[in-house]
Amino acid sequence: MGENLVIVESPAKAKTIEKFLGEHYTVKSSFGHIRDLCKKNLGIDTAKDFEPEYIISDEKKKVVSELKAAVKKAQTVWLASDEDREGEAIAWHLQETLNLDPAKTKRIVFHEITKNAILHAIENPRDIDMNLVMAQQARRVLDRLVGFELSPILWKKIKPALSAGRVQSVALRLIVDREREIMNFKSQSYFKVEGQFHPEGTPARTKIKGAVSRRLSTLDEAQALLEACQQATFRISRIEKKESNRTPAPPFTTSSLQQEAARKFGFSVGQTMSIAQKLYEAGLITYMRTDSTNLSQLAINTAKACIEEQFGPEYSKPRQYKTHSKGAQEAHEAIRPTYIDRETIEGTATERKLYSLIWKRTVASQMADARLEKTTLTLSAAGVKDDFVSQAQQVLFDGFLKLYIESKDDEPENEDEETLLPPLSLEQGMKTLEIQATERYTLHPLRYTEASLVKKMEELGIGRPSTYAPTISTISNRGYILKDDRKGEEKTITQLILKNGAITSTTKREVFGSEKGKLCPENIGIVVTDFLASHFPDILDYGFTAHVEESFDAIAAGEKEWVPTIRLFYGPFHKLVEDTTQEAAPTKAERELGVDPKTGKIVVARIGRFGPLVQIGTNDDPEKKFASLTKGQLIENITLEEALQLFALPRQLGEWNGKPISCAIGRFGPYVKYGSSFVSLGKQYDPYTVTLEEAIGLIQANEEKNAKKEILDFPEAGIQVLNGRFGPYIKQGKNNYKIPKGTNPETLTLEACQQIIEQTPTKAKK
Repeated sequence: MGENLVIVESPAKAKTIEKFLGEHYTVKSSFGHIRDLCKKNLGIDTAKDFEPEYIISDEKKKVVSELKAAVKKAQTVWLASDEDREGEAIAWHLQETLNLDPAKTKRIVFHEITKNAILHAIENPRDIDMNLVMAQQARRVLDRLVGFELSPILWKKIKPALSAGRVQSVALRLIVDREREIMNFKSQSYFKVEGQFHPEGTPARTKIKGAVSRRLSTLDEAQALLEACQQATFRISRIEKKESNRTPAPPFTTSSLQQEAARKFGFSVGQTMSIAQKLYEAGLITYMRTDSTNLSQLAINTAKACIEEQFGPEYSKPRQYKTHSKGAQEAHEAIRPTYIDRETIEGTATERKLYSLIWKRTVASQMADARLEKTTLTLSAAGVKDDFVSQAQQVLFDGFLKLYIESKDDEPENEDEETLLPPLSLEQGMKTLEIQATERYTLHPLRYTEASLVKKMEELGIGRPSTYAPTISTISNRGYILKDDRKGEEKTITQLILKNGAITSTTKREVFGSEKGKLCPENIGIVVTDFLASHFPDILDYGFTAHVEESFDAIAAGEKEWVPTIRLFYGPFHKLVEDTTQEAAPTKAERELGVDPKTGKIVVARIGRFGPLVQIGTNDDPEKKFASLTKGQLIENITLEEALQLFALPRQLGEWNGKPISCAIGRFGPYVKYGSSFVSLGKQYDPYTVTLEEAIGLIQANEEKNAKKEILDFPEAGIQVLNGRFGPYIKQGKNNYKIPKGTNPETLTLEACQQIIEQTPTKAKK
């Protein structure tokens, strides 16, 4: 044991740091927090200034025991947990739990795991910042108070096993509010008019696209405009050229990294943070929980040298960005590569992708502005009241665009593509090639993606970099929201086309409002939100929640004491909890839909013991019927027709080979039942419309797949070689074994299978 003991949060971080320190240093991991509030009760003494009751969890007792033994052998203990509030709290808990001697204990922080950063931290130790510790403790105590007191009310008034939280309930409200905006949205049709023109005196292939800037309300209006264009001669009535500069986006913060990784790669917020954590612990990027866009002078200088060497001096423009996020905390750096001159790394495909994104964003932020020239043409004709406007963009100097373009939510990647125009002049004639008036529909507000929800939370000042991913994960795991696709609505659209002097009309079917990977509220999420909004308006108030976050920031800055801050909140809140417990009526969460025409009985949609359902008949009706709502159906807007359709399942389709075939919807989606076998309908078939022939086709395909599943069988040894979802594998009893790459599974012998089984290391039980 060296005379110096360094304690970090994670084993991966410990391995990286150990490389940089000499033989006199031993690096150990605490595996995150070593103690937390007691879970058996509230864990907070509200009568004694909210004194927390911390305990060491069973799974951490061994870690604490090992750390205590290591402390006894060390002359100096270095607490090297992360540099944010959570990390500061971990350092304090270590000091308290391990009974560390303040004279022999030093706190060090660094926002990147490099040799220089580690050695600099050791040369500049400090004391534990108790303001940061108390800010973290205040958040933990307040969140426990809210969750511990609100959740039992939900169990009594709605249903068991529900939960509420200070930040999670507000995030849920954002999703519910957006869904209600969509429910109340009334889509309206309009006509978009676009044309293609050929400038006279230019090569025959030259085409210019133009569009009428206003939306036309009716088909008659669109017809009248195209009729006016039939005999019209268009000319260029105006040419406007405008130069503009485009500045690169700032380096990544936690929020902007989560958003951009979602837009470019489809990563979830949690996935991005998990990959970033690995990159940080491997010493490849700076600390990934930050709301600062600041870069160190060393990083700026390194980027400058890198840009000048790779692109030329004209592409370099060093700049420092100011942080504008609401309630930004701690003077961190932005997320950047630890070594900016390192463009690529080794690692998994996702790690390489995320690292490359961070590298490009960092370097691009230090590159010159792009210079663009935007040309706007106005095409006019006598007798036509609407002008056609054509826009083209030319890049005069690409600057940072040579390396990186920031994506935008729900916008195509190619929006920045260059469109060049031939030399044109005022009054130049424009031959009409084709004009189309196409019916479109106004679209409802977009549902949130994980990334756009984080962006909204950041704008409102709700939560902080460390809370975004866990918040979304919590409301998803509770079953309050669902990440889902929405099919949209198929509508008939009319299109008028003017070509060669004649107007033709066609109709076709198009889907409007479809969405992929969006956050949609579940029925129980809506019920919980409505109950909390009714009885605890402050908890769900965006401004109030942001104000609480600002109070934590003030505690971290030493401007406020944590106990008076909690007391100010808890007094009125606790009184409201008591009043609501006594006075609020249980929430029925049901909606009457109408009358079943077959039976004349009432039809109700409501929350049942096992989830949302529709019911035919009253509760005291002995012959009442139930049917579960399908994924995406909401009590709030399900129609009587949709509800009655749910009772059509299970459907009897007929027989095949003497066995009955039926279809229904189960826990894992729609399926066909054939005898005692179950076959998924997948996404291509609807259980309400699938035919007997289609079901037989699925059954046959499934039987063929199962027939091919068994490659080899050695019954004397209980060993099989099977085809699985991820390729061939060996099965013995309940255990599966990978077949080495390059091995043909069809040529395996029993001895070869046994050898593979023997050479496969056994996994330790968790």
